[in-house]
Amino acid sequence: MVPRINLVWLLLLLLTTNCEEEGVSFNGFRGAGLSLNGSAVITSEGILRLTNPVSHQIGRAFYPRPLHFRSSKTGNVFSFSTTFVFVFVPENINGIGGHGTAFVISSTTDFHTATGTQFLGLFNKSNNGNSANRIFAVELDTIQNMEFGDIDDNHVGIDINSLRSNRSYSAGYFSDVDTSVFNNITLNSGEPMQVWVEYDSSKMQLNVTLSPMEVAKPSRPLLSSINNLSELVTETAYIGFSSSTGSFETSHYILGWNFQMNGIAQTFNLTTLPSLPPRRSNRKPKVVLIWVPIIAPISALLAAAAVVFVQYRRIKFAEVLDDWELELGSRRFSYKELYKATRGFGETQLLGVGGFGRVYRGIMPTSKVDVAVKRVAHDSKRGTREFIAEIASIGHLRHRNLVQLLGYCRRKRELLLVYDFMPNGSLDRFLFDHYHQPLNWAQRFHIIKDVASGLLYLHEEWEKTIIHRDVKASNVLLDSELNGRLGDFGLSRLYDHGEDPRTTNVVGTPGYIAPELLRTGKATKESDVFAFGAFLLEVACGKRPLQAAESGEDVVLVAWVLRNWRRGTILGCVDPRLSCDFVVEEAELVLKLGLLCSHHLPATRPSMKQTTLFMERAAQLPELAACYLDGDVVELLQKEVSHYRSMPSHSSSTDSMLFVGR
Repeated sequence: MVPRINLVWLLLLLLTTNCEEEGVSFNGFRGAGLSLNGSAVITSEGILRLTNPVSHQIGRAFYPRPLHFRSSKTGNVFSFSTTFVFVFVPENINGIGGHGTAFVISSTTDFHTATGTQFLGLFNKSNNGNSANRIFAVELDTIQNMEFGDIDDNHVGIDINSLRSNRSYSAGYFSDVDTSVFNNITLNSGEPMQVWVEYDSSKMQLNVTLSPMEVAKPSRPLLSSINNLSELVTETAYIGFSSSTGSFETSHYILGWNFQMNGIAQTFNLTTLPSLPPRRSNRKPKVVLIWVPIIAPISALLAAAAVVFVQYRRIKFAEVLDDWELELGSRRFSYKELYKATRGFGETQLLGVGGFGRVYRGIMPTSKVDVAVKRVAHDSKRGTREFIAEIASIGHLRHRNLVQLLGYCRRKRELLLVYDFMPNGSLDRFLFDHYHQPLNWAQRFHIIKDVASGLLYLHEEWEKTIIHRDVKASNVLLDSELNGRLGDFGLSRLYDHGEDPRTTNVVGTPGYIAPELLRTGKATKESDVFAFGAFLLEVACGKRPLQAAESGEDVVLVAWVLRNWRRGTILGCVDPRLSCDFVVEEAELVLKLGLLCSHHLPATRPSMKQTTLFMERAAQLPELAACYLDGDVVELLQKEVSHYRSMPSHSSSTDSMLFVGR
């Protein structure tokens, strides 16, 4: 028989560990039983004071028992909601204070190695940013620390294991009357404010909202971010606050705090929150009265100058926005944020210049994400709505081997396209720029397969067929791990599966243009395959498809490789910079496949599906037919194409790929 006392303790244990609906509510903190550390105290008024007006202090307050944050069924972190009312009272007469307060979810309450000031009592210089910290925080920061990339000295940030915020925004709130209207808030104002932090586990969406205490919760969050907290928060974790001061003394107060697991945190009865502590009066010197008559006219002039400046900036950042664009579902960036991201499209940010515009590197002001921004001069001859709809459609493409189009901006007669930034630039720099270390064979073969995968997706795997029309090494971008990504769909045209392409003009780059384009003027999947064949030879041989010789005549790469194949010396075409350090079977496969894709008859070329099977050794590459044209005829065909494209009325419309080196 189990003793009754053991059954009681077992029941209590089950009740305290079933936290799926657990809530914490403090409308004031008298008798709260929080775990306090450093300068943190509960005042006689029932207010949690994290720091008092003394410089270089750290104060922490945590709920004493860890909460169960993970579902026993799925292992995912529960949804949660918390809200608290805070007041920052700076002791400096100018309202300068620091450093701020953070709401914290942590696997531990042992912060003995943490330092104060800019680290808010959570980290130190050596462990800031360490993934082993397992700390999530929402910071209310009143000092701009450049080492953390702070946007200003009055902001709210989402922190993951570091005080360098994943997302941040200047303190304030969006109006419910017009959600585009933003109202600034000064955190160090000495006035009570309320914060809401809400996490939806199913969507992995984190919302942070801020407003003055007398303003109802705004419908639009200040910050909204996708964060998988299941990768961060441990099974049991502590919740609480941490705060620190620096050279400027500040009292950081929490008046009330509610937390709810798998639900909405309780709302406060604001009238019953404890009263604020009395503020010290600042005696204004009488000399201020003397300066008032002098300052008044100066202020009027400054106000007039401010009005002129605002009007100038309004014109400078004016954009075009039609109602129908709201239906596209594609991300539209503001010109102002792209202007800031690229430092005013400064020359130091210029990555390259192409046929359709200039490309700039940018860092988005809020998210700190690296992007590439292409400025395109919009052709008014083409319908604006059709053009933007095409861009929006391309923006829906998702594939690991395509450069992602993130969105666009339309301003006056200019279109700005925003892409993922590729830190290693374009492939042609590694092939032909002698300042770059040449790629080894394994890297080249991997990139070839990446491009084939991306082109297969465009041709066969998306809901519409996309003809790229300009496949070449300069239009292949390399990410940080040297994975190949096909990009720049500026020459693409969309059409439904089963329909004929509607293009009639010859577009592309000499050396990559299929011979049949001269007759039909219509780009097809087969003409893309022809260009892919030229690309295969380009990567394997380290030579351009058309290369000037000493005689002044262009040497046609496919004809040269074809002649070597007929002589039985095809491996002699491999880039000599590889010094014979390559896989013979793979090199022979790439060279022969390049010839097969470059066949003068479109029907003889393999599809991209077949091409990927050949490269994965899932299908046998057919032998090149003996009736394949000899090198002289192939060279003649390509020179005819090149001559046609060099005529003034048919000048090349190529758009050099993003991030071409300067």
